[in-house]
Amino acid sequence: MFAHPWWLLLLVVVAALAVGYVLLLCRRRRDTIRFTNLELLDRVAPKRPGWYRHVPAAAMITALAVLTVALAGPMAEAKVPRNRATVVLVIDVSLSMQATDVEPSRLAAAQAAAKSFADQLTPGINLGLVSFAGTAAVLVSPTVDREPIKRAVDGLRLAESTATGEAIFAALQSVETFSQAIAGADAEGPPPARIVLMSDGKQTVPGGVMPEEEPRGSFTAARAAADAGIPVSTISFGTDYGSIEINPGERTSVAVDDVSMQQIAELSGGQFFKAANETELRQVYSELGEQIGYEVRRVDTSRPWLAGGALLLVVGVGTGLALGRRLP
Repeated sequence: MFAHPWWLLLLVVVAALAVGYVLLLCRRRRDTIRFTNLELLDRVAPKRPGWYRHVPAAAMITALAVLTVALAGPMAEAKVPRNRATVVLVIDVSLSMQATDVEPSRLAAAQAAAKSFADQLTPGINLGLVSFAGTAAVLVSPTVDREPIKRAVDGLRLAESTATGEAIFAALQSVETFSQAIAGADAEGPPPARIVLMSDGKQTVPGGVMPEEEPRGSFTAARAAADAGIPVSTISFGTDYGSIEINPGERTSVAVDDVSMQQIAELSGGQFFKAANETELRQVYSELGEQIGYEVRRVDTSRPWLAGGALLLVVGVGTGLALGRRLP
C-alpha cells in the first residue's frame, strides 16, 4: 500500500537507465574488439578491474529505485498508542468485596490489579475512577496523572448494598463533563471513551422485582451508555463459593453474578470478562489496556527506504571515486 503510488512510474526511468548501462557496456566491448593491434589495444583499452567495477553504477541505480519507492510513501499497519481517549474505571466496594475466596480478599486483590492497570495504561489516556456500593461517587475525574488514581484506590472502603446502575450513570456523567471541558480546546471534538466496570455481585439498589430494569438500574444505564457511544466493558470478579460473615457466626453467600454483568456488556456494546483470582484479574486488565491504549493504524514507513537510498548513494559515489577516481 502506497500513499502516492504514481511516483512508482519513475521506476520505468530507473529500469531504462539500467538497460542503458548494459547496452553501453555491450557497445564498448564491441568497439574494443575491432582493434586488431594488441599493443594498441592495451594502450587504448587497458585492463579494467573485475566485476566490482560495476558496483558504483549498480549502487546508484539501486539507490534511485529505493528512493522512488520512498517517494511513493509506503504504508503499513502498526500498533500505535492512543493519545485521545477517556477511560473511567468503576470499582464495586459493596460488603461482598470482603470475601476471601480471592486471596487475601476480593477488595485487596481488586486494589492491586487496578493500580497495575493504571500504571500500564498508555500515558496519553485520561483515566478516571468511580466507586460504588449503595451509592456511586466520582473519586477522580479523568486525568493523565496516575498518582491521584492510585491514592484513591488505596483509600477504597466497603459499604452496604450494590447500586450498579448508579455507578454507570456516574461514570457517564464524568465522561460528559470532561468532554465538555476539553471540547473548546480540542479541534477534533470529544475523545472516544470507555467504561470499565468491575463488580462481584448482583445489583440490590434500586429494589423491586427486576432492579436492573428500573429507571436507574444497570440495564437502563447500559442502554444509555450505548446511546452515548460509550461501551461498558464488565469484569465479573470472584467465585461462586464466596461468602461473608455479616452477623457473628452467620455466613452469607456472595456468589458472582456473571449473567447480569454479561448482559450489561452486551447492551452497551462492550466486552464481558470473568476473573476468579488476582492473576486472572490482572490478565483481564492487561488485555483491556492493550485494546484501549493502542490502535492499529496505517503509518508511513518511508523512512527506512530513504535511509537505504541515501546509504546506497554514498556507496555508489564512494566506490566510483575509489575505483575510477570519478563519479559513476
